Amino acid sequence: MKINKTNKKIIDAIVQKAEKVCPDSLVLVGVCGSVATGETYSKSDLDLLVLIRDDAGLELTSQFILNDSQIGYDIYCTRWDDLVDSAQCCNSRQMSKLMDSQIVYVKDKKLYKKFCQLRKKTQKFLQSKEVLKNVEESLKNAKIFYANSNIHEQLGLVRLDAFNAIEALLNAVMLYHHTYFKKGIKKTIEELKRQNIKQDFINNMLKVSSGHNVSEIRNCIRNMIVYVEKLTQSEKQKITNIKKVSSQLSGTYEEMYSNWKNKMHEAAENYDAFSSFMNICASTEMLHEISADIDIGKFDVVDKYNPNDLMGNARLYDKTLEKYKKIYKKFRVKVNEFENVDEFIKDYVKEI
Repeated sequence: MKINKTNKKIIDAIVQKAEKVCPDSLVLVGVCGSVATGETYSKSDLDLLVLIRDDAGLELTSQFILNDSQIGYDIYCTRWDDLVDSAQCCNSRQMSKLMDSQIVYVKDKKLYKKFCQLRKKTQKFLQSKEVLKNVEESLKNAKIFYANSNIHEQLGLVRLDAFNAIEALLNAVMLYHHTYFKKGIKKTIEELKRQNIKQDFINNMLKVSSGHNVSEIRNCIRNMIVYVEKLTQSEKQKITNIKKVSSQLSGTYEEMYSNWKNKMHEAAENYDAFSSFMNICASTEMLHEISADIDIGKFDVVDKYNPNDLMGNARLYDKTLEKYKKIYKKFRVKVNEFENVDEFIKDYVKEI
């Protein structure tokens, strides 16, 4: 890593000011961004990790412009809690500062050691299955922004919705591949290709940036969401331990029986299409939630819903329950059913 004279002077000035105004606050200074990767150009600024112990270190913050080079700079201070947040792997754009900064100054050796340990812990978490929860959360956020784009009509607002959706989806695909963005915005496509992200996803992203039509922008975001959804579903981590599955499934069949079986038949008898629709959708949502963790197969109940045949919908739900009962059998879960209330009470209080 080569640090030019201007950048070295700025780093030295930070250390010098810290000694004067907050001698106990500065922990370390690291260089990140294009200077650290060696990909600078004539107008590159200096990206720094200025780690501070407490708010007194905020005195080191400064935003300024050098007229001789016409370069703007931003000395931004990072609290320890900010690094801990980055370690949660929720934002793949912000992780590089923690993971890749080249440390050029250390004031507090104990905290520097803690910093190195946090890096290792973050890398371990990034490679774990747990990070896939963040992928799901990012995908959920993208869908919210997509929904907003369908509410807004003004082109500028739709573009902002699309921007936020893209950021969420980029976060999802990088974390799905157990990595993060190591470089700036201009290298985004390069980094996506390194993870073998399909060209269609990239093309849709590029179309948004050049799009003039609200419908076209919405469609591109939708296509990107569909891609990420298929990506996550194709290799979704399923629970295979029978004991764990049994514990998670237990009670779900009985709950679906209790919540919707009789209500579906009641809706049919009362010619209540709204109740029939809402009940069958609610039951399908529950099945989707279960399938997020356990491989229970597909239950396309809503696809077969017929607003003109409410009794048919009730029978459809009965068949769905029977199909789900076989899932219980597959994972060795016993249905908690009794001939009458006395039998239930006998079982229910037997351990008292």
